[in-house]
Parts: sequence; C-alpha cells; structure tokens
Amino acid sequence: MSGLLALLDDVAAIAKLAAASVDDIAAAAGKAGAKAAGVVIDDTAVTPKYVTGFHPVRELPIIWRIARGSVRNKLLFLLPALLLLQSFLPQAITPLLMLGGLYLCFEGAEKLVHALAPHADPGVEAAHDVHDPAHLEEEHDPAHLEEEKVAGAIKTDFILSAEIMTIALSVIEADSLILKAATLAVVGLAITVAVYGAVAAIVKMDDAGLHLAAEGRLAATRALGRGLVTAMPRLLAALATVGTAAMLWVGGNIVVHGAHDLGWHLPYDTIHHWAEAAAHAVPAAAQGLTGWAVTAFCDGVVGVGLGAALIPLASRVIGPALAAVTGARAGH
Repeated sequence: MSGLLALLDDVAAIAKLAAASVDDIAAAAGKAGAKAAGVVIDDTAVTPKYVTGFHPVRELPIIWRIARGSVRNKLLFLLPALLLLQSFLPQAITPLLMLGGLYLCFEGAEKLVHALAPHADPGVEAAHDVHDPAHLEEEHDPAHLEEEKVAGAIKTDFILSAEIMTIALSVIEADSLILKAATLAVVGLAITVAVYGAVAAIVKMDDAGLHLAAEGRLAATRALGRGLVTAMPRLLAALATVGTAAMLWVGGNIVVHGAHDLGWHLPYDTIHHWAEAAAHAVPAAAQGLTGWAVTAFCDGVVGVGLGAALIPLASRVIGPALAAVTGARAGH
C-alpha cells in the first residue's frame, strides 16, 4: 500500500511539473508571438498574391500546400537548425539572417521595378529561350504555373519564418533545450495557422460575397455581398502592394539590425535617432506610432537601395549562369 501511495505521489509531482512546463511554454509563446507580430503581418500580406489569377477551386488547395510547406520550413528545418546554431555556432545566426534579408530586398526591389517599368528581365530572358515551343507550353500550363507559384511562396515563407523563429528564440528565457524546442514549435504552428487562416479568409471573401448577393434574404445582406465582390480586386491589389513594401521593410530591417549586431552601428543609430526625433515632435499619444513609421520607412529605403544594387548582379551573373545550365541540359 505504501508503495502505491509513493507511486501516486510521484505521478502527482510529474503532473504538476508538466502543468508548470505547459504554463511556461504558453507564456513564452505568447511573448514570442507578440515580439514577431510585425513579421507575421508581413507574411500575411505577402501570401495572397500567390493565388491571384488561379481558378477559385484551386485557391484553398494552393494555400493548403503553402501552409504545409511553411510548417515543414519551421519544424523540420528552422527549429533544429536554430537550436543547433545557438548551441554550437551562435555567431553564424546573424550573417545567415542578413543573407535572408538581402534576398527579401532583392525580391521587393525587383517587383517594384517591374511595377514601375514593366519589361522582361534580361537575366530571365537569358535563362529561357522565349521562342522555345516547349517553354511556351510550360508557361501556359496551369499545373506548371501552380508549381512555380507554390515553390516561390514556400521559398519566401522560409525567409520570413526564419526571422519569426529567430525573434521568438531571442525572447525565450528557458534554460531547458526541450522547453525552448516546445515553445518554438508552439509559436511556429500558431503563427502558421493564424497567417494562412487569414489568407484563406481573404481570398475566399469574393465567393462569400457572391453567395450573400445571390442568397441573402435581406436587401442589406445582398448589398453587402455585392460590396465584397466589388472590393476584392482592390483589396488583393492593395495586399500585393503591402506585400512588396513588407519585403523591403523587413529585408532592410534585418540587414540594419544585423549590421548593428556585428559592430557597424551607423545605420541603426542614425535611423533610431531620426525616429526618436520625429516621435518627440508629436503629441505623446502618437509618439509610438510615429517612431515606428519613421523606422519602417527608413528600413524600407535601405531595402530598396540594397535590392536595386542586387538586381544587376542577378541579371548579369545569376541569369547567364542559369542559361548556361539550361543550355548544358538541352545538349544532353
């Protein structure tokens, strides 16, 4: 009997420890999620453009595929990689993040250039023969286009997820490796559900509007449905614009903070000084928003400059390299 009571005491102690650990994970996950909120908003703004132009039947399956890729990015690649780097090579995290930031700057600047002055990218032209019938057939194949869009979305998600997970890891104060891993997993899953749930709701808003316009019993309901349908193209266009701006802002922010962490303080200190000066020039109630807006604008300018500098490199080096590889494959 005494052995059974001792066993029950041990079980109760383990249960209390487990409950405390769950509370710790929940608290740390909440703090980490709040810290990464800015990047989460960027991720939500970037994603809807990847389903624009597809048949409505394919929208949710595409979002589901991207969401699965996002979970794979976070849990299978980033979580163990970040924990290993923090344990054995913490000095490598910042340079790797800066490379990801540079990629976001390039992506954003390239989209900005194409929006302002639409033209074919010489690097892309060099990599693909536009007169090749096989290439033209591929270009107009919906399945091929979907594969390209999903792959591009997952690639962009990887960089945004890396920033989210790194921010989350930076605010986790637990000493236990298991607790850190559990918290990162909770943050990764919760953010993925939030982001892609919001994206699914946004892209299906027009379908909901059509249903309300056709089936609504009240005139106000039908009017709301028509309003949703009318507003959707503008909303998607606005989200595409926000997504491009987000790439430039987040990319510039990553590079500026990374340079600061590595010892080059001038860009960070200058932006911080300008943001503080602007904040002090407005009423107290608006200081926080003003400081954030100035910082985001300056980070975006840095992102545009870095991305614009990288475009010629991509066109003159990466494009010809892709063309050489494509030509070599065609010759076999």
